[in-house]
Amino acid sequence: MATTKEFTPRALGYSMPAEWARHSATWVSWPKNPLTFPPRIIGEVEGVFAQMCAALSGAEAVKLLFNDAKSAEKALPLLEKAGAKMQNVKPVIIASADVWIRDYGPTFLLSRSGKKSAVKWIFNAWGGKYDDLLYDNQTGYDILKFSKTDYFEPGIVMEGGSIDVNGVGTVLTTAQCLLNKNRNPNLPKAQIEAYLSDYIGAENIIWLSSGIEGDDTDGHVDDFARFAAKNLVLCASGSMRGNIDSRVLGQNMEILKSSKNERGGEFEILKLPLPHPLHDQEENRKLPASYANFYIGNKAVLLPVFNDLQDKNAIGILESCFSGREVVPINASSLVFGYGGIHCATQQEPLS
Repeated sequence: MATTKEFTPRALGYSMPAEWARHSATWVSWPKNPLTFPPRIIGEVEGVFAQMCAALSGAEAVKLLFNDAKSAEKALPLLEKAGAKMQNVKPVIIASADVWIRDYGPTFLLSRSGKKSAVKWIFNAWGGKYDDLLYDNQTGYDILKFSKTDYFEPGIVMEGGSIDVNGVGTVLTTAQCLLNKNRNPNLPKAQIEAYLSDYIGAENIIWLSSGIEGDDTDGHVDDFARFAAKNLVLCASGSMRGNIDSRVLGQNMEILKSSKNERGGEFEILKLPLPHPLHDQEENRKLPASYANFYIGNKAVLLPVFNDLQDKNAIGILESCFSGREVVPINASSLVFGYGGIHCATQQEPLS
């Protein structure tokens, strides 16, 4: 049931928790779209999803979307074989067009008293790029209906991968995405800032420039800059990439260095390497491989790796940042074939 528009989440004491805040569950949508993952690669992608669910299921529920019972029956043995704690895997029959639940799923909120709510943004398939994926706007509503969560509807286009929060008032985002005319063409920057403040509790908004090559989302921040703690930002460094990535990521690094946190202090910034570029030779396109697209579970951090010389370096950096969690490297080369990653394919539901 949607709450009235009379009061905003912030006015009622709600905000978006940091990803490392304890989850009741992680939402995942099982791969099924043959345009995103064609037959020659779908088996490998299913293996990636099985590993993801297995790693998370040890310490939280995994609410796993399937289009129908037959799909669930076929997939669940793969999870069991991967070592998942099956008592924590919760199959949910909700139709979806694709796996990128970070972007079309609800953004869950908590109030100061620990009550759960959510924001349901409009999902327009990344600026209307993919008409066949517009259905997933409805999937977001179906998730809320299934979870019986009250929610707020600001009535604007937004994707979960375009924002990253530290849970105490600061959000990272990009001008390339949120100010793009294919999202909310009539909203000026100040008005978008007001929505971020009112609906996720972001008092301090850091506008980074743009994202890496190969990213079809118009610069989602979760592909290059992420909070690892309240005052710690991991930012991809493009020294191992082409001139475009190096220049853009250098700009983002300088913006972060000159930015202040919600208390007016400086951030601690760690450079995160980028793997060498991946290409789909058949379609002659660059793929958005990035270590920054990790996901923080209750006891595990899922880190995409790519059989790259930088994998070991990235693992070490993540282990230094998340000493209380196990860093689980998962080869995500097949996943980025679909223009997304591990973070894009997960959505946290906080524990209330």
